[in-house]
Amino acid sequence: MNGLVVALAVPAVAALLLVVARSLVTDRVAARVGTATSLVVAMLLLVTWIGHDGDGYAAEIDLVWVRALGVHLHLGMDGISFPLLLMTALISALVCWALVDDPPAGDNATPGLVGLVMVVLTAAVGVFAALDLLLFFVFFELALIPMWFVIARWGDPHDPVGRRTAATRFLLYTVVGSAFMLVGFVTVWALTGTLQIPELAERGDVLGGGWALFAACTIALGLAVKTPIWPLHLWLPDAHAKAPTVGSVLLAAVFLKLGTYGLLRVLVSVLPGPARDLAPWLGALGVVGIVVAALACLRQTDLKRLIAYSSVGHMGFVVLGIATLTEIGVAAAVFASVAHGLVTGLLFFNAGSLKRRFGTAEMAVLGRGLYARMPALAVVLGFACLASLGLPGLAGFWGEMMALRGAYEASAGDGGAGLGPALAAVLLVGALLGVLLTSAYFLRMIRRTLQGVPTPHEHDLDLDGSERGIAAVLVVAVLLLGLAPGIVMGVVEPSIPAILGGAR
Repeated sequence: MNGLVVALAVPAVAALLLVVARSLVTDRVAARVGTATSLVVAMLLLVTWIGHDGDGYAAEIDLVWVRALGVHLHLGMDGISFPLLLMTALISALVCWALVDDPPAGDNATPGLVGLVMVVLTAAVGVFAALDLLLFFVFFELALIPMWFVIARWGDPHDPVGRRTAATRFLLYTVVGSAFMLVGFVTVWALTGTLQIPELAERGDVLGGGWALFAACTIALGLAVKTPIWPLHLWLPDAHAKAPTVGSVLLAAVFLKLGTYGLLRVLVSVLPGPARDLAPWLGALGVVGIVVAALACLRQTDLKRLIAYSSVGHMGFVVLGIATLTEIGVAAAVFASVAHGLVTGLLFFNAGSLKRRFGTAEMAVLGRGLYARMPALAVVLGFACLASLGLPGLAGFWGEMMALRGAYEASAGDGGAGLGPALAAVLLVGALLGVLLTSAYFLRMIRRTLQGVPTPHEHDLDLDGSERGIAAVLVVAVLLLGLAPGIVMGVVEPSIPAILGGAR
């Protein structure tokens, strides 16, 4: 039995069962079913990867789906997709675990919410495993509708109009972006007669000319919305601010990675020539996003909006790594994506805990001196901030450092074909400025909330129940990747040459 196909089917079946039997399932049972299902998916992926002989794609399956269009049910995972798949399953398990002690408002509402999380997990596994462009698109779109319901139905209870507006803006931005991406996929099919990603990657160096560049531009535009790359990030802050904790964690840890993964798997691998032409633009927009997002963070008073803008900056480092078209840049993109999922997931879990207690994430309302008032929560939040600003020894450090190293190599003329030396030098300086600004806004937030003379509040309550377990899991994961980055790098590095291919 193909472990990858089972990992794709299990959450889909769980979602269907939860919807059908929602009146018979209690909130706690539904949350535990979602947690167990996600852990089963993680184990299936891990066992399948360990059993792989290292040649080609693990658990590859290729069946004709729509013969007239040449569409295949073509799935497989390699060193680029496996870390993202495993991280997605872990995050899914944690958000369902959080619902055990913090069910959403409403009678028996948890089964529906967990069912939507399972649909998102199914879609994410499908995107990361798809080796057919149309299959990639189908799974890419499958995740959009459930996330609209997560934000619009279970978002900020104090602002029903605002949460629906944020959910609709998220949906409109991503649907329009996906429409551009589909145009690019159809153009690739018209030029080559195939939608198979491995086949296209093998002959990608012959895809040139105006139509190939057109396809690359439309694909990059669609993926840039989901990443998001500045200035197409405008849907993100409101979506995070109005989403429930479940939605914020999924958006940060999973949804944004669908865009960065697509840039690697589709744009760079399938269209290497046009990718070289677009690399300077991608790199420039990524670095502008790093700086602009950091400046925006310095003005934020809401903790969730601050973390949301910080995600734009972190994705800027991922895009910069991709734009260098170097091995270290691709490694940086994958590692930083995984690290961002874990670190920002931890940040949003803690921000959600504070918002649940105080009814808001406004730092002025949260007050000062959280170290004295809620020591465990404050320590974990401070730890996550230090990891996010790139403190050495924690997971956030390595992705940013490798992206900067890739830009430095390009500036010295030793890099790949993505950036010229002059532009790379400018982007390197801009990214370093972003590092300084990132440190500034996180340290400012720590000073305004965690430190200072305590201002006791009736809702002061430290981490409890599943909150402690979730924090422990993510703290260990962040420490593990920070102290032993080879755990991820050893998996990623063998697959990098196949991604770069003709883009070198």
